[in-house]
Amino acid sequence: MIVGKAAAARKLAAAAAYGGGGLSLLGASLYGVLRAEAKVARKAIGRIDARVPDATGWYGRGRPGPAIKVALLGDSSAAGYGVFTVEETPGALLGSGIAAAANRRVHLREFCKSGAKSSELGDQVAGALAVEPNVAVILIGANDVTHRMSPQESVRYLSEAVRQLVDAGVAVVVGTCPDLGTVRPIPQPLRQVARSWSRRLAAAQTIAVVEAGGRTVSLGSILGPEFDAAPALLFGPDRFHPSAAGYASLVGVLLPSTLAALGLGPDDVPEPRRGEGVLPISKAAVRASQTPGTELGGTEVDGSSRGRGGLWVTLMRRRRHTPVDAEAPASEETGASEELVRD
Repeated sequence: MIVGKAAAARKLAAAAAYGGGGLSLLGASLYGVLRAEAKVARKAIGRIDARVPDATGWYGRGRPGPAIKVALLGDSSAAGYGVFTVEETPGALLGSGIAAAANRRVHLREFCKSGAKSSELGDQVAGALAVEPNVAVILIGANDVTHRMSPQESVRYLSEAVRQLVDAGVAVVVGTCPDLGTVRPIPQPLRQVARSWSRRLAAAQTIAVVEAGGRTVSLGSILGPEFDAAPALLFGPDRFHPSAAGYASLVGVLLPSTLAALGLGPDDVPEPRRGEGVLPISKAAVRASQTPGTELGGTEVDGSSRGRGGLWVTLMRRRRHTPVDAEAPASEETGASEELVRD
């Protein structure tokens, strides 16, 4: 089963890279079902009339420089749609967490936008490159599903965004498409179709991102087993976006991989007893899509980055950091005397 799914994910990623195919892997009839499902889901979910707090600013008051620069890109899951204080947003949680773990000042800049699809990453990347971040964190994919973007388009846009950032010397961490099979407003049996579709998209995103030089983290947990077990706690009022506790869980998954991308985490030495190891990318991508919090990044085996099964990757299941109390960001003027450097 994993072999078949791995082949499908590999073909979908290849189709995105070369501008063709893709849809046939899902089947026209399945894609038609998803189009209908998207209409049902959007009608049931509705909208929250609330402004999303902007987490842009300085974190780590009293900590030394030079500051670490972080760019946050993506959709509503990156922005923190549905929460009401900036301390509850993923940006504030991530900025505070990096500052605490690294004992450094952090300047985080948001370029994400609620409702964004992968096709809108180009403008966000352009903005991010202008501030020369040390690391870019991208959360994208769910709106591609609910707005009926073809999977090969979705993956192609993401791959192009990652490649641009990596070519500019920016470390990239991508949270892949969440498991939409636990979104209660989507009725059964269509919910199960959404689960299969979103997991396959997540696997294809993983292949494309790692091929482009970034690393990925499986965000099945954002709408996965933890959320399915406690929907009242971890989902927000619209039953689609996470609650404040849900966003905290999301950042708990992202933070260790972001620190590793910055060179601030433990070495990427797999622990087999934890299910970690070195695998061909397509097989690892499918495993990651099924296991929340799994990180994949490129590696070498016997001096080669590729084997018969494609790119070699290290599969890691990093331990979550102890949550820190998020702080509200200081204004740029408050921290303007701090030196901002890339290295």
